[in-house]
Amino acid sequence: MKVDLNSLAASQIAVDRGAKQVSNGSLTSTQATTEDRISFHSDSLSVQSLTSQALNTPSVRQDKVDALRQSVTSGAYQPDATSTAGAMIEHEQH
Repeated sequence: MKVDLNSLAASQIAVDRGAKQVSNGSLTSTQATTEDRISFHSDSLSVQSLTSQALNTPSVRQDKVDALRQSVTSGAYQPDATSTAGAMIEHEQH
């Protein structure tokens, strides 16, 4: 990324030249030191509970699969092509 030092945004950046004083090639002891820190706090019991719940949730809702299988096997499941197409189009629009 190229920085244009002559642009308006660059000219508005404040530069603190007084913080660093050089004497004989080394920084003086009056130079301010800054340090960035970040910390995350979480309730580990809550995180463990949510993790356990997620891992124990089945990826397949077997009761729905079994009900559909039974409808197909008995011949009761007769999907309407127009309804199916309409639902697919509606789904794509969202």
